[in-house]
Parts: sequence; structure tokens; C-alpha cells
Amino acid sequence: MVIELQNAVRLHDDGKYDEALHQLLHILPQYPEDALLQYHIACCYDAMGQESKAIPYYEKAIELGLNREKQKYALINLGSTLRALGHYHQSKEIFEKGLNEFPNSDVMKIFYSMTLYNLKYHEQAMEILLKAVLRKSDCKEIQAYRRAIEFYSNKLGEVWD
Repeated sequence: MVIELQNAVRLHDDGKYDEALHQLLHILPQYPEDALLQYHIACCYDAMGQESKAIPYYEKAIELGLNREKQKYALINLGSTLRALGHYHQSKEIFEKGLNEFPNSDVMKIFYSMTLYNLKYHEQAMEILLKAVLRKSDCKEIQAYRRAIEFYSNKLGEVWD
């Protein structure tokens, strides 16, 4: 299975999602409990714009257990997919689970902030997003205003005299 999976991943990386998915689905009946196989099937569906088909494969991959890096990406992809389909509360749950496991993942925080925005938690969403920008930006102009941005990041609704 390893060679077949590697070939399918290579096809996916080359943008040949249909071919990759065909190969992955072909070997799935032999290895239905393989988390990595489930994950790559989900990624193919996601890349093909068939997000609703990706969800059960992401869920199964997470349930079966992936290595740490793939687990993080599976949680990000699942949360993002749920958000894109309007399942905001489920997306929030996935991102909160993910942030418990990966508290330093700024990309997860950014996607989580999008979900919070959709749930009308605008101030919390902006605070998370602004802090992520500060952590990752090496822009001198942004860093010159670091203290002010940090200060206001959780006070956006306040008016100052």
C-alpha cells in the first residue's frame, strides 16, 4: 500500500486530483482503518471542491489517529471545511479541540478567527487575528505599532476620550 499511497500523493501534489482520488478509493477497501489513507482521500475531495464529501474522511482520519503534523492539518482542514459549508458551531468545536492540542498554531488561530467572525464574535475574532499578525509579521511598520496593536486588540469596542 505504501507505494500506491505515495503515487496518489504525488498525483495530488501535481494537481491530478481525480486520478489521485481514484487510486486512493481503489485501495481503501483493503485498508479502511488506515488514518493516512483517510486523510489523503479527504484532501482530494477538498481540493476538488467537494468539501461535504471530505468531512467524513477527515473525521475518520482524526479518530483513527495521525502523526502530529498530519493531525494538525486534518483539524485545520476539517474546521475550515465545516466553516466554508456554514457549519460554524461544529467548526468552532474542531478549532477549539485543535488549539488544545496545538496552542501555538497561528494558522489554526487565523482559521478559528474566521469561524468566530461567522458566529458574530467579532471582537474575539479580531483579537486573535491581530495577535497572530503581530507574532508572524516582520514588517517594521507593523512592529513600530506593536504595543498599540496589542493594547487595542481586545478593546476594539471601547471609545477613548
